[in-house]
Amino acid sequence: MAGTEASIERGAIAWPPLIEGTLIKRYKRFLADVRLKDGRIVTAHCPNSGSMKACCDPGRRVYLSFHDNPRRKLKYTWELIDMPTSLVGVNTQIPNRLTAHAIAAGQITELDGYASVRREVKAGKNSRIDIFLESPDRRPCYVEVKNCTLVNDGLATFPDAVTVRGQKHLMELQRLVADGYRCAMFFLVQRMDADRFAPEDRIDPDYGRKLREAAENGVEILVYDVHIDLDGIRIGKPVFYDLNFFT
Repeated sequence: MAGTEASIERGAIAWPPLIEGTLIKRYKRFLADVRLKDGRIVTAHCPNSGSMKACCDPGRRVYLSFHDNPRRKLKYTWELIDMPTSLVGVNTQIPNRLTAHAIAAGQITELDGYASVRREVKAGKNSRIDIFLESPDRRPCYVEVKNCTLVNDGLATFPDAVTVRGQKHLMELQRLVADGYRCAMFFLVQRMDADRFAPEDRIDPDYGRKLREAAENGVEILVYDVHIDLDGIRIGKPVFYDLNFFT
């Protein structure tokens, strides 16, 4: 059973009460059939549009939350999967919230000291960036957050599928840097078994190329992992990155 928000430290996110089950299959991206411990089979919402490569194997233990909202078609939400070397966060709504909480709590050294932390801020005519930081004594900073769950032998990689939208975000951040803003690309590894990070050039070489281009043009690259258990999730430690690992 998950703890309450007050039971874990500032900057962390507590899970709602969690229900254990076994994954039968994930399908149509947003659906997952799960067998609960009492034998019932339920269909849960999968809040993750990515491929979830290597993180949706049938037979693995998973944890769901339950939402008794009459307007919801699916009452269960898939939150976690128990992989051999770490619990892994499935819910892609968590990284933006957690990163904003951690920045506000002063837990991201590189982004500490800003007076205001806002989420989902408009940038340009047709874009929104995940986090916007402001202070009277420094340049405003845009932070785009990406959820990373693909890890092999300690190497975390992103993306796990071709992401045209992610490429557009990199171009937008470069434009904002040229306009005088500070910008950071923040990769949150939503698991605990990674010791290094690289762009996944084997899956989306265009994203890797544009990430390297963004870094050369002043976009800061930040990678952090998390501490995750059945009570909640909090920011972890910085992760070493190599943007040229596969080149």
